[in-house]
Amino acid sequence: MSKIQDTMFAEMQSKKIFKEAQKYGYQYINKSFNRNVYPTKKALKDLNVFDETLPEHNGDSSTIISLLHKYGSPATVSQIGGRYFGFVNGSVVPTGLAAKNLAIFWDQNTAMQVISPISSKLEMVVEKWLVNLFDLPKRTVAGFVSGTSAATFAGLAAARYRILKRLNWDINEDGLFNAPKLRIVTGKQAHSTVLKAISLLGFGKNNIEWVNTDNQGRIIVEDIPELDSKTILILQAGNVNSGSFDNFEKICEIAQQKKAWVHIDGAFGLWAAASKNLKHLTKGINLANSWAVDGHKTLNTPYDSGIVMCEDKEAIVSALHMTGSYIILGEERDGMFYTPEMSRRSRIVELWATIKYLGKSGMDEMILGLHNNAVYFAQEIDKIEGFKVLNNVVFNQILVRCKNDKVTEETIKKIQEDRTCWVGGATWDTKKVIRISVCSWATTKKDIDLSVTAFKNSLNKY
Repeated sequence: MSKIQDTMFAEMQSKKIFKEAQKYGYQYINKSFNRNVYPTKKALKDLNVFDETLPEHNGDSSTIISLLHKYGSPATVSQIGGRYFGFVNGSVVPTGLAAKNLAIFWDQNTAMQVISPISSKLEMVVEKWLVNLFDLPKRTVAGFVSGTSAATFAGLAAARYRILKRLNWDINEDGLFNAPKLRIVTGKQAHSTVLKAISLLGFGKNNIEWVNTDNQGRIIVEDIPELDSKTILILQAGNVNSGSFDNFEKICEIAQQKKAWVHIDGAFGLWAAASKNLKHLTKGINLANSWAVDGHKTLNTPYDSGIVMCEDKEAIVSALHMTGSYIILGEERDGMFYTPEMSRRSRIVELWATIKYLGKSGMDEMILGLHNNAVYFAQEIDKIEGFKVLNNVVFNQILVRCKNDKVTEETIKKIQEDRTCWVGGATWDTKKVIRISVCSWATTKKDIDLSVTAFKNSLNKY
């Protein structure tokens, strides 16, 4: 054996390096819920320590892990705490994090059942759980991807395959050149990842038939153009700014009559279906054809965890087809047929663990808790002179505006510099707004009160 092999075998056997990493991880968790949410200026400056030329020789493992902790940990954004409201980034359920850590040691590739039987089994189990939880058609299959970006890509790829197949065109064999033209219809508030998928799949963003939306970002049903069997209609379960939901039941019934394909972008909002008090927001989602949702947002699984679901198994498998003489088909499930990737880490482990830990009642409690915290946050912000909440808080998103764009942008900057909490900005109805996303199970009323005070102080500083 070579010297480097000897060293690595010794490290595997001693476990010293893993114990050190675990120790640093515990130290990080201990600080995450009370520290500054965004890295300090010093922590950001200290990242320059990583600027170096590629080393000529192998290094010392303990030194490397120590370096990561010393300079990397302070430069993270503490999104697992209770005061990160910038993007729709969830915290992490402890059981899910522990499961991910175990799965890291397994280091499984989930392409085929023969490569990872445990991954195959857990994907089958979670698929059934999700179909039941969202009340989708029993024939629905699921693919476990990195996030909604990939999930939407997969869902629209399945739609493209199915519609062209009906038109006697095999996209896999004949490609897009001279293929029948398909229609893409979606609301003017569609998420940017939807536009990315449309672009990657060759539909062209200039070919989108845009539908007007109301003041909450919902598609205006009466403004939807006449649909047909060549149409892919994309709806939203949770507008990324306002949190609003399209009228799925009414729109999907129209689409079904015209044999149009409906894809629902439910990155964070689809989980409303798991809450008795919020389930009304997702009424009619079972009438769609494909769905995209993230575990790492509302469900608070570790990153990364996205899910594509499709009621047309043949369409999604054919769209994401994989062949090769070396492939060994499993007796049950080979995960590669439901995702764009072949090699893929076993993210199903932490998704399974999180859902099993929470159960239906736990998911209901956590998801409703996010909503209740958002409502409380909005009420407290609205009490402060100089701030105005613009949206109906139907789920977990809040839009806040100051008296004009300049004051709004400067206030966002001051809030971010304060570091008590972290929020981002957006444009809503042509106006600059502060965007608040309540996505962490760890958020308490105390966290919200501290954040509201930071809002007030930041406005006054300006």
